[in-house]
Amino acid sequence: MLKNIEFNKHKVLIIGYAMTGKSVAEFLLEQGASITINDRGDLSQDPSVNLLLSQGAKVVTGGHPVELLEESFDYIVKNPGIPYSIPIIKRAIELKLPIYTDVELASWISEAALIGVTGSNGKTTTTSLIHQFLSYRKEGQAYLAGNIGVPSLEVAKLAKAEDDMIIELSSFQLMGTEKLCPNIAVICNVYEAHLDYHGTRDAYIKAKLNLVSNVSANESVVYNYDQHELREWLEDNVAQKVPFSVNAVDDFVRTEGAYLEDETLCFKGEAVASLTDIQIPGSHNVENVLAALAVAKLKGISNSNIQEALHRFNGVAHRIQPIGQFKERHFYNDSKATNMTATITALKSFNTPIVYIGGGLDRGNEFDELIPYLSHVKAAFLYGETKEKMAKAFLEAETAQIDIKENLTEATEAAYKAAKKGDTVLLSPSCASWDQFKTYEVRGQLFVDVIQNLIKEEPYQD
Repeated sequence: MLKNIEFNKHKVLIIGYAMTGKSVAEFLLEQGASITINDRGDLSQDPSVNLLLSQGAKVVTGGHPVELLEESFDYIVKNPGIPYSIPIIKRAIELKLPIYTDVELASWISEAALIGVTGSNGKTTTTSLIHQFLSYRKEGQAYLAGNIGVPSLEVAKLAKAEDDMIIELSSFQLMGTEKLCPNIAVICNVYEAHLDYHGTRDAYIKAKLNLVSNVSANESVVYNYDQHELREWLEDNVAQKVPFSVNAVDDFVRTEGAYLEDETLCFKGEAVASLTDIQIPGSHNVENVLAALAVAKLKGISNSNIQEALHRFNGVAHRIQPIGQFKERHFYNDSKATNMTATITALKSFNTPIVYIGGGLDRGNEFDELIPYLSHVKAAFLYGETKEKMAKAFLEAETAQIDIKENLTEATEAAYKAAKKGDTVLLSPSCASWDQFKTYEVRGQLFVDVIQNLIKEEPYQD
């Protein structure tokens, strides 16, 4: 928390309205700041915008005119999804005008301890697990915020000094931070992703490492010790290092961190829980549990409470989410798999024959990385902008059945009909959703709805 911030003296340009932009605008107006909201869409019918106008906000819609910068703004607060490549943002960078995301402002005002979680994959599950573990705390409350769907500023205004604020942070959000300093930083993993947004792998990594750029010896960094590059990147970091490991357990990990040994989840030499306590599938989720377990132990949560929380935790929506079974066919929604690394993780989570559904926004990449993991995929139903590209990978993997469909509904219906007893029907698109859907949540919910409706329509016969 920063002291004595005089928001009433700030003149701020908010680019992109949506959920985070709304929370920023409402907060800054409450503080007496002068704000201009800029969005390329038509906001004239939005009652919340009309209310902000009545409270003194300026609103500019229909595009992002560079001429807006002729006003003397103190900084910009940008929707994380808006790229830095658009002209107004490029010009702001040239003018050395600070560009923040809402999480930066939240960190300025939060009285609560901040637990920041990032990673190329697994951050939603890890964030949710931490929240589940910390719900057992004896004093205060644990709040979820950030990329998990709750605007950080709304939570920061509510949370007190005795509370914890657990923030899931994407690379898009972290690029817009300057003074953010979590009390506990968690880095699940760092793979290559979002290069269409960041431009280069180095820029993506730099954004992720913004999470720990301000930490001191008083803060802790929980990180994936199995990733050698991540170890190297953190080597000179001054924070207390708390590793977690499945495959590289050594004396340092046993002394300072969380690890799996002999099917036991341990922390600093102490047995905490059994591998069988974990209710969510996949070896990757062992890593997620260890990361969350490390935070729980740093916050003083008892072993019995951790065990109970693990028994209760059945995963998060859209992340290898079990949505039912019918006639011994199992259905999983992994709509949050917006890149190949996430889909590979999902494919590795099952030993049963897979009826695969995938496709989506074309970011220019091929799908050859999937090929080594397709041996147990018996059929693939592909749709969206990438359907032809993905088909090439499945052809090379000699998948027995490959069907190309126009949309997710058609692909899901065909996959449902193709699945037999013992099969796993898996939606794990390996692509962003934006070619046909507003968000991956909308995409995943459509899949769930189609499957559940098909089950209802099919009479059960032994």
